[in-house]
Amino acid sequence: MAEHIPHVTVVFAGQSEPWANWIVGQINAAGCAAAPVRWSPARQGPSQDALTGLLEAPGRILLVIDDWFEKFAEVRYEAWGDALRQVHGRHPDRIAAVSVTTRPLPDALIALGPVALRGLRAEAARRRVLEAAGITAVAPQAVSLDRPPRFPDNPPRVQNVPRRNRRFTGRGEILDRVHDHLAASRTEGGVLALCGPGGIGKTQIALEYVHRFKGEYDIVWWVDATGRGTAREQFGALADALGVPTGANLDRSIAAAVERLRATADSWLIVLDGAGDPAKVQALLPDGPGHVLVTTSQQEWSAEAELVQVNRFEREESITFAGRRSGRLSESEAGLLAEAVEDLPLLLDQTAAWLGINPTVDVLEYIRELKKGDPDRFGLLASKEYPESFQVAWAKTLNSLHDQDVGAWKLLNLLACFSPGVVPVRLLQAARAADLPKPLDRVVPEPSSWNSALRRLSEVTSMRLEYDSSPRMDAVTVGTLRMHRLFHSFVRHTQGPDERAELSAAALRVLVSADPRDPTSSRNWARYAELIPHLRISGALESADEDVRTLVLNCIEYLRMRGEYEDGRSLSHEAIAHWQPVSGPTSRSVLVAVHQKANMLRRLGRYTEAESVGRAVLDRLADNGDAEPIEVIRARDGLGGTLMALGRYDEARALLEQAAAEATTALGSAWVPRTLSVRNNLAEVMGLQGHYEESLHLHREILAARVELLGGRNPLTLHSALRTAWTLRLLGRYREALEIQEHNSLLHGQELDRNHGQTLNADHNLALCLRREGKLLQARQLMLSVRKRRTARRGRRHPGTLRASADYAMLLRETGDIRAAYDLADDTAALYAVQLGEDHPYAVGTRANLVLLLSDAGEHEGAGALAEQTLRRMAEAVGADHPWTLGVAFNTATARHRIGDDEGAVRLGEDLLRRATRTLGAQHPLTSTIAAALAQDLRATGDEARADALQADALVRITALLGRDHQHVRSIRHGMQRYWDFEPQLF
Repeated sequence: MAEHIPHVTVVFAGQSEPWANWIVGQINAAGCAAAPVRWSPARQGPSQDALTGLLEAPGRILLVIDDWFEKFAEVRYEAWGDALRQVHGRHPDRIAAVSVTTRPLPDALIALGPVALRGLRAEAARRRVLEAAGITAVAPQAVSLDRPPRFPDNPPRVQNVPRRNRRFTGRGEILDRVHDHLAASRTEGGVLALCGPGGIGKTQIALEYVHRFKGEYDIVWWVDATGRGTAREQFGALADALGVPTGANLDRSIAAAVERLRATADSWLIVLDGAGDPAKVQALLPDGPGHVLVTTSQQEWSAEAELVQVNRFEREESITFAGRRSGRLSESEAGLLAEAVEDLPLLLDQTAAWLGINPTVDVLEYIRELKKGDPDRFGLLASKEYPESFQVAWAKTLNSLHDQDVGAWKLLNLLACFSPGVVPVRLLQAARAADLPKPLDRVVPEPSSWNSALRRLSEVTSMRLEYDSSPRMDAVTVGTLRMHRLFHSFVRHTQGPDERAELSAAALRVLVSADPRDPTSSRNWARYAELIPHLRISGALESADEDVRTLVLNCIEYLRMRGEYEDGRSLSHEAIAHWQPVSGPTSRSVLVAVHQKANMLRRLGRYTEAESVGRAVLDRLADNGDAEPIEVIRARDGLGGTLMALGRYDEARALLEQAAAEATTALGSAWVPRTLSVRNNLAEVMGLQGHYEESLHLHREILAARVELLGGRNPLTLHSALRTAWTLRLLGRYREALEIQEHNSLLHGQELDRNHGQTLNADHNLALCLRREGKLLQARQLMLSVRKRRTARRGRRHPGTLRASADYAMLLRETGDIRAAYDLADDTAALYAVQLGEDHPYAVGTRANLVLLLSDAGEHEGAGALAEQTLRRMAEAVGADHPWTLGVAFNTATARHRIGDDEGAVRLGEDLLRRATRTLGAQHPLTSTIAAALAQDLRATGDEARADALQADALVRITALLGRDHQHVRSIRHGMQRYWDFEPQLF
């Protein structure tokens, strides 16, 4: 180390902090002391004294010159350049510079002789830094376990970042605050939200942060979060970029990306731009040693993130920005313009741009019109949504665009018929010329005309362009375009009714042409996620055109396939509201939309609403003698599924048997996919009625058909295998069930993902199979995982979550955690009562489980009273011979036994044994358990001979079914198995 240079102060202006940190790291590694110092010359007047203050630090000063120093060429910063040149002239041995900009340098900075670092490899840049710092000998580098700063010119290994806004100005304090907060949370991860109203510059701040500091990250991923579907698709694409194999399933891709970010040692940054409700993007907030930066207008993010409020420009920032946007503005004119637009970045951008491309306009007169002008002068209707100054400025922009480039003006108005944010430029380019209004039918197909029109829009508005390379034309063309929501709304506000109708019709033709027409195929899901945000704004929901309606219905089906049930319900509800008054309640598109709405309601657990919707449709079809058979079949099938959920199993079975018969007749085969779907529901209601053998027989038929038609890995085939294993378990054939379910759960994880609803059902059944085979700790752990995943995805009140909670409570009981089991079981029973009604079988059954827990706690009298009550209610709900009633009655007999009423227990047990043998068969585990318990009660009343005979017979039967070493057999052998617990069934 050169001992005469003991210290180097690395001075930077804020924007180049990553470079400064890297330079400090290189100097430290060479054995010298170095420290970064942020310098903000714009915040103080130019003087040699201010610069001389930097020399108070010992050793050499190394100035890092970046894009910010372009200011020194501007008139109001020229004095700083002169001061810097003079100070350097007096201290040439202490002041040196490196350049990290690719732009031309002002003369004052050229005089410093800066060493260029951009475009070099890291080692070459390192040598230049050490030379500029005067370090001629490098000391041996000590071994450090700390991760050194990244070389800023090395891009992140994985990134998808929009282009940098080269006109970005100011916001230094906010950027520093964001960086300081996120840097301080490096090890445990951090979430920060930039919050403020539209047009305030949140996205631009986030974009500048990314470009300024991306050298500190290995992974940078930008997500347009303005729409839930788009956000999920873009985040899911990160899994592919990270090289994580996930297949085509979006849930699996998101989960895989989150898991990789959580586990990686790489530093990462996720940007969620334009996020709304935090709950809708919760799954996109990874844990781990990385950062999430959010832009939003919603204060609710304060519960999830460090909230940083974004305000309007400071006046100095406005003046600087306006001067950059329009070189013709003097400093005083820029200040007056900033005052007129109230320092709002969006409007300042557009007004300064307009002045820049209209050089003959008098600046002061333009500003006077902004402040006092009447919007009516410019041919538009006044709107309370914007201040008059905004309307005047934007009206002048639109009028001049119309006069100078009618093609660009027409394109702007067509783009306003799509959703704001990322506008579907690629969809327009792919459209047929005949689908576009004149003169766009000539502009869009020709790449040079198309790009020229888009560049024109970018020049006169605040829209930003991103370019793609086109492999077919060997040219660069615009890939995406961003239109701000406020400007988008204003453009639409200026359109008359006839013009809006023409443009909307063209937008709809573009969207219909882009419909892949197969929402069940995962390869099309990204396209449907792209189309959905444009349905409402384009007028698709109001359209009477059948092709447009088919597009809407396909988008709803995509949402169902994706598990986005609330979005699907909302979209189908809107479609029905618009279509039914025009086309009538029995038109094809209306009936499909109603069916989809009922399906979504049922999947959301809103069964009463689903029944009302489904029954109304079936009644209307019954009144319509010309109804298509498929519509009637769909209506019966849907209503039958809803009635199953409501616990009205006999009604559901009657509907489903009729629908299955009609499907076989109308469609020609019991193996047609639609017929198989109806028969699947019929098999499920058979199981809910307690007819397990009948249900198993039909499920196996369906499974065989689906394997042949669809293959063994199709989700529908996997569902049939799951139902087969589920029903085998209900029949007491535990080993068979476990063998099937283990393989089935594995396939679910491979074909779908661990958080998909069907996978959660498979894992739930696997946990129950493990329980029945005596593997309690494995079962408990897996059921806990299912419950957590259910809760995270759907909330604690969702039907799937309630099923998992009910069964997890019983596993807690079996593994000795009685208090926790009681609390969870009680809460679950209460939620079922609220959601389904106190008389629903699930509400009664989960309430009956509390009998076991009260008895475990020694509260035998309370347990007995509750047992008698739930027995009556279960018999009323499903009938005296239903397996659920038999199980509740068994617990009631046990409760009588424990309070000393052995005679009552015998009476109930003898009746119970007859009914169980008739309903379930003598071999069923519940029948054998009832017989063994009755033997105990008979022995207590002195009937030893009969007790011995019953005990021996029960043991023979249960051993033949399960094997002598099964835990259930051992319990009966030793007289310990005296309970049954209710499991809410899958439907």
